[in-house]
Amino acid sequence: MEHRQLGSTGPRVSALGLGCMGMSDFYGPADCAESLATIHAALDAGITLLDTGDFYGMGHNEMLLGEALRASRHRDRAVVSVKFGALRDPAGGWASYDGRPEAVKNFVAYSLQRLGVEHIDVYRLARLDPRVPIEDTVGAIADLVKAGHVRHVGLSEVGAETIRRAAAVHPISDLQIEYSLISRGIEDAILPACRELGIGVTAYGVLSRGLISGHWSPERARPGDFRTFSPRFQAGNVERNLALVDALRGVAEAKGASVAQVAIAWVLAQGRDVVPLVGARRRERLDEALGALAVTLGPDDLAALERAVPKGAAAGERYPASQFAHLDSEAAGNGGG
Repeated sequence: MEHRQLGSTGPRVSALGLGCMGMSDFYGPADCAESLATIHAALDAGITLLDTGDFYGMGHNEMLLGEALRASRHRDRAVVSVKFGALRDPAGGWASYDGRPEAVKNFVAYSLQRLGVEHIDVYRLARLDPRVPIEDTVGAIADLVKAGHVRHVGLSEVGAETIRRAAAVHPISDLQIEYSLISRGIEDAILPACRELGIGVTAYGVLSRGLISGHWSPERARPGDFRTFSPRFQAGNVERNLALVDALRGVAEAKGASVAQVAIAWVLAQGRDVVPLVGARRRERLDEALGALAVTLGPDDLAALERAVPKGAAAGERYPASQFAHLDSEAAGNGGG
């Protein structure tokens, strides 16, 4: 397994991380036994970075990950990244985000208990709380670092100005943000700011929630699936986006790889400071994602991918309007998309 450093101050992790969200939320029912088996298979394969959120399934995902870690012979190699702060209701709806210092310390106490760990390796607010200065939120996480409950401070879906303000308070290991062939807005201002400050990027949505995996079709959506109301999956947009996948398939076939493997390999090729998170819920999808590590993209391959999926070619925003409004990363001057 190749390893990469999360920024200049963060932990050394596997070149691919496993995003566990879909095992508990947003994509319809998941098979718990298969989810546990997939986490174990990831650790056995050398994946060390495991990403979760305290609001995924209202705590279910952390408990699932904690169960998997307790039963794994590779528990000590795991680097656990946790997002916090999303406020939800019993029906699974969204209210807002809470970045108050007292809330930060409350959230981490529950996460430590659910995960069954003594510390969290990377801790980050899921979305900027506009009512609380980022300096206050990061300062509270920094206090947790001093107390030994957290190892590193991360950020999630924030823009360049917020990144600079946060980094002035405490070293930031990485920014977690969507980045894929069809979501490249971070290249304008956010990625340059991270590189200037020595902050890594953990990229989620590398397959755009399955849209550019080569496996998805409109018939696959199930009740409770985020994609039933995601703009890029709506009629009028999804047809245009799947046409991009057809173009991507031609490049993949020429490489002897799957569409998903080439899409993941493209993110891997964007720099050693970028670590893709793959949201595999089943072992077969994990195996496919691991195959991306063997796909080498040269200049000609990258040029072919650019022709197949030009920057800005995706139809529709990456989130519905209600969630898009919470993205500091999409504020004016950050690029967008």
